Amino acid sequence: MEITLKLYAGLSQYLPENAVKHATKLDVPASETAYSILEKFNVPKESAHLVLLNGVYLDPNERENSTFSDGDTLAVWPPVAGG
Repeated sequence: MEITLKLYAGLSQYLPENAVKHATKLDVPASETAYSILEKFNVPKESAHLVLLNGVYLDPNERENSTFSDGDTLAVWPPVAGG
């Protein structure tokens, strides 16, 4: 199945060179989880602060168990500070 992976801010460095607008399309088996996908791109778990599946927050436990459907979008942001 095909999903979209979006990595924002400093995490965009982990995307392949052909990524467009912080995103890349992936063909993944149904058994993939959010964390297993991030591991394939060498994104450190501690850097995956805000993880959304189709706009819905995945808490850290769900990231180990999440499953995907064709057309899903996994979006990830690092911890950020600002004011």
